[in-house]
Amino acid sequence: MPESQNIEYKSTWRDEYLKWICGFANSNGGKLFIGIDDKGSVVGLENHNNLLEQLPNKFRDILGVYAEVNLKDENGKEYLEIIVPRYEVPISVRGKYYVRAGSTLQELSGLALNEFILRKTGKTWDDIPEQRATIDDIDGTIVQRFLKDAHKAKRINVEDDISVPKLLEKLRLIENGRIKRAAIILFGKDPGKFYSNLTVKIGKFGVSDADLKFHEVIEGNLIQLKDGIIENLNTKFFIRPIEFHGMQRVERDEYPVAAVREMILNALVHRNYMGAPTQIRLYDTNFGIWNDGSLPEGITEEDLKITHPSKPRNPLIADVCFKAGYIDAWGRGTIKIIEACKENGFPEPVLKEEQGGFLSKIYKDRFSEDLLKKIGLNERQMKAVEYVKQNISISNSDYQELNDIGKTTATEELALLVVLGVFNAPTAKGRGAKYSLV
Repeated sequence: MPESQNIEYKSTWRDEYLKWICGFANSNGGKLFIGIDDKGSVVGLENHNNLLEQLPNKFRDILGVYAEVNLKDENGKEYLEIIVPRYEVPISVRGKYYVRAGSTLQELSGLALNEFILRKTGKTWDDIPEQRATIDDIDGTIVQRFLKDAHKAKRINVEDDISVPKLLEKLRLIENGRIKRAAIILFGKDPGKFYSNLTVKIGKFGVSDADLKFHEVIEGNLIQLKDGIIENLNTKFFIRPIEFHGMQRVERDEYPVAAVREMILNALVHRNYMGAPTQIRLYDTNFGIWNDGSLPEGITEEDLKITHPSKPRNPLIADVCFKAGYIDAWGRGTIKIIEACKENGFPEPVLKEEQGGFLSKIYKDRFSEDLLKKIGLNERQMKAVEYVKQNISISNSDYQELNDIGKTTATEELALLVVLGVFNAPTAKGRGAKYSLV
């Protein structure tokens, strides 16, 4: 059995492995085997009797946890199985906190540690009262805009003339007379006064990240941001290709509207509001949004391709956005992005964790250089793809001449392009065989 999020092997015991016990306790629990190497082979343990007595005491005195320690035997070689349960309170090793991420151990610090401790104590960042805020910090016009959207979505039942304090109370955005952080994010007159990194940066780039052509910075509460981003993208950044059907002029959207909308809302609702500003980057070939904050615990990148449990980082913010009809509550945001791209003939979007946050990206061209590199094409194969874009098809002899190589190499590399789903297999044989894009 290979190492995983819940299984770790160590040949011998060292006290530094208390960090692994801590990581299991702070995550979903797990098993640490002592006397088994990284390949999963039992190597045996000579001091197992001493460890059987010492380890439970170490776990209790240093970590404050109970972990079951069992002696196991395989072909005359003894090893220990340590079963660590999941703990609902935060566990530390000498003041440091660890969690399991896949088959690795990560130390938590800074914002990640704050978020972890809040979650373990049954709180989330957006549920904390903001001691500096009063009802005067709430923008009544934004509240009215929310009410209009919520009535249209038919997800809330309140009177039209409800007072702002009463509405915030109904939305669970007030506690003991104090405005919660979520209320400032959603409806604040000047949320940046309380939290400095709420801005969204939009940049138009050339051939590289260093080639910034122009940019905009948008500020405001979440409802202002969602509308301001769309307005700026449409008026200053997106290019709308124009087609003519007969004499009728038709404008197509540069990117699928539904996908862009979900990407923006996902970034605003699920971001870490104490982290870095959200970034929107546009290149000639792609459009991407990065927001601070990794995926929720238990959700993987593969889960994003199917309907998955909704585990919002900011549940109060998400609930209000659901009531307004901006999002749904079924973990389908990423599915909508994928489906919108597919329906509009775009490549499957990139949805992944990156640099401590989450990146969603749409490519216009499924045969762009970035995507071709991602699936492992070499320079000759990418040159052939560009050739076919210009000339519709390519033959074996064309490939040889284009890359100055022999027939054997050309045949192998063309065959791989077919296997990778880039080229169609030729219908003819011999000199008339032509390869075209799928």
